[in-house]
Amino acid sequence: MKKPTLVVGAGALTLLGLALGLALRPGSDPVAAQQPAPAALQQQLANTPAVARLGNQQVAVAELRALFASLPEEARAQLRDNRPALETWIRSRLAQKAVLEQADAQGWRQRPEVEQQTRAATEQIVFRDYMQSVSQVPADYPSAAELQQAYDSGKSAWLTPPLYRVSQVFLAVPEPQALEQVRRQAQEIARKAQAAPGEFAALAAQYSQDPDSARHGGDSGLQPLQQLVPQVRGAVARLKVGAVSEVVQSAAGFHVLKLTELQPARTASLDEVRERLVQALRAQRQEQIAKAYLEGMLNTATLSIDGAALNQALEEKAQ
Repeated sequence: MKKPTLVVGAGALTLLGLALGLALRPGSDPVAAQQPAPAALQQQLANTPAVARLGNQQVAVAELRALFASLPEEARAQLRDNRPALETWIRSRLAQKAVLEQADAQGWRQRPEVEQQTRAATEQIVFRDYMQSVSQVPADYPSAAELQQAYDSGKSAWLTPPLYRVSQVFLAVPEPQALEQVRRQAQEIARKAQAAPGEFAALAAQYSQDPDSARHGGDSGLQPLQQLVPQVRGAVARLKVGAVSEVVQSAAGFHVLKLTELQPARTASLDEVRERLVQALRAQRQEQIAKAYLEGMLNTATLSIDGAALNQALEEKAQ
């Protein structure tokens, strides 16, 4: 039986994937994997506060703090509150370190193809960090006038969709044989709610099998129409504020719905989008500065391209 919710799972936590993705990184940089530690260093690591250990590998407190520091605030808070995902990352990190230890014991780091990739990765890290240092955006950018101009010119992007506040009584179908019995129960609840819409919250508290919304009188909060499951979406779109629907069947079970509030589409104010807009403008300006810097490097000397050598290289690549 699917979870008895009105909302499509697009907003669900993706922290397990985040944790696994982070586990693929050997450290803050792709070339920062540790070399086999000498005995003195291993002893030092053994005395270092660690979150977890696997043999002579460990996830130190400092490493975990560095992970959190690299994440956006929202993801940091979610990961901190999601212990299973965090423990998955810790296990994956320890397993990765154990694999790296085996690879180092076999001299894998000295293989020509690995050394070539390491050099390429190092170049990318140096290039990225240096370009960030030479393309710093002034602290006072954008000005109030520039921010207002950007907001005015892109107002269509700040249009928010209509928001619907929906309450429900949800009845699950425990087994296929009970389908008609549950349908009849839902129809009886719908008749009671339609006859007395003001009693909907009490009916939801008494009958609804979705505990999250039932404890709030069936209220599932404000959300865009597209965020509702398809069967519920169509029923809600036809309701007027204060009205109660007929019984709606979804893959999860039966729903009796009440539209309690509708906020029409509107354009978000500058204050509401200020932080996002500032970040976007600063990122755009940094990209412009970096592009100008690179073009300046190309203009400092005469550029020549040997067509014959280029053709030869392409032919060799194709073979």
